[in-house]
Amino acid sequence: MTTIHILVVDDDAEIRNLLGEYLHKNGYSVTLAADGKGMEVALEKGKIDLIVLDFMLPGDDGLVLCRNLRARSNVPVIMLTARGDETDRIIGLEMGADDYLAKPFNPRELLAHIKSVLRRAHVLPEKYAAENAQFIYFAGWKLDTVARHLVAEDGLVVALSGAEYRLLKIFIEHPNRVLSRDQLLDLTQRSDADPFDRSIDVQVSRLRQRLRDDAKEPAIIKTVRGEGYVLAVPVDIKA
Repeated sequence: MTTIHILVVDDDAEIRNLLGEYLHKNGYSVTLAADGKGMEVALEKGKIDLIVLDFMLPGDDGLVLCRNLRARSNVPVIMLTARGDETDRIIGLEMGADDYLAKPFNPRELLAHIKSVLRRAHVLPEKYAAENAQFIYFAGWKLDTVARHLVAEDGLVVALSGAEYRLLKIFIEHPNRVLSRDQLLDLTQRSDADPFDRSIDVQVSRLRQRLRDDAKEPAIIKTVRGEGYVLAVPVDIKA
């Protein structure tokens, strides 16, 4: 069985070495880096299965590194921060991080997050690169990302609210991937959003109506009991 290779990027030598030793003891191959340059060197040397990336780094910070990484790779990223700021957490997820952990934390807690992220990553297809696509096709629908509306097979144009468009885009970027309510909330919520409009269940219900998806037995956005929701249809992206 191939050993999972984890890259830990943190400018705090004590934390970096502690995590390296702990993860090594738990059966992982570990590479350590103190900054973005070290991270790039490690990525060039060989396959990395997951990156533990500190938010605050000298030079390019974790957000910049994560955003740049996502332009060319889907390797899972767990972001670490000493601030514990919810805004930072949401921005980190928007930049492409798969999970988030605030310092200080117990190494066992990080290990649990690593196992969870790897479990999802190893059974899911590659993330679709929908950022620069104008037209995205699924289940007979066409999403126009410039006009931000849907077009049905019969030519009917269906307008989407900002919240509906953001939610649909997240599903499209992660087809056949079960997304929890918390993940969907983090990935879709804007910092200036109405704090009372936070129900993902309501937003999913509205989106299903736009997609003419049967509420009782939906075929496009399915409910996974106890876990969340999944876009359960193929996605075709056109630049």
